[in-house]
Amino acid sequence: MGFLIREAEPSDASALATLHIAAWREAYTHLLPSGFFSEEHIAGRHKMWAQVLGKPRDGSSVQVAENHGSLVGFAWTGATTETEKQPPPRERQLYAIYVLASHYGTGAGQSLLDEALGNDPAMLWVAKENPRAIAFYVRNGFRFDGAEQTDPAAPRITDARMIR
Repeated sequence: MGFLIREAEPSDASALATLHIAAWREAYTHLLPSGFFSEEHIAGRHKMWAQVLGKPRDGSSVQVAENHGSLVGFAWTGATTETEKQPPPRERQLYAIYVLASHYGTGAGQSLLDEALGNDPAMLWVAKENPRAIAFYVRNGFRFDGAEQTDPAAPRITDARMIR
């Protein structure tokens, strides 16, 4: 199962939104409230990715993994977005990295992370209820630093911060 890692382009926005929603369904449906994937949510993801790719923030980057013309994963990085009273622990953040379950174990996730961050210091937020993702990050040198947060839209998911 081969794949190509490349920089996302504005024309990828719709496919990227669809991938993002599919990956969330695979990873978190059992933790999300009923009706989470509403038409409004889906439209919001499409709008978000059109904006992210159409008007990228300075320093942000979106890498995609493509297999036979279809997107199967992505990694999105940029400057830390935290609004804490104290400085964030790292200047660079992995905002999101997802690979479709059908491509777990193919190396797509590792290739995306390597392309997006290399071995640079960074921080990320991971769902504490996602042991597969946590193991991946630990293998890549990340560790928990004790910070946690919840999203009101997904109250059964607690995110924990990891740094390296």
